[in-house]
Amino acid sequence: MRASYDTLFSKVKGVLNQDPFVGHVFVFINQRRTSIKCLFWDGTGFVLLCKRLQEGLFHKINPMLKGEVILSPAEFALFFEGADLEKRFIESPREIKKSFPVRQKLQDEVVSSSI
Repeated sequence: MRASYDTLFSKVKGVLNQDPFVGHVFVFINQRRTSIKCLFWDGTGFVLLCKRLQEGLFHKINPMLKGEVILSPAEFALFFEGADLEKRFIESPREIKKSFPVRQKLQDEVVSSSI
């Protein structure tokens, strides 16, 4: 990946249709997924953070999601170290759906016992 400040800046503006001056970290991964570049504005200038893994690959975050992906600082740190975050995105919605009816049932029991 040879892209530097200007190329990544133009990709954020043109391809992603985002404002590069907002302070978000924009992550770019090469095709082989062996290196990444992160571009962000720190208020005084653009910062370019690059990393190439010695062994292994950066994992795909969620191949089924076609839109933008928002990571928490902890998730980004794990991803930057080469951790696999795909499982987190696939299992999270099912966990929420499973727990929702149980919460509703408990609330109904509390209401009926207080009446």
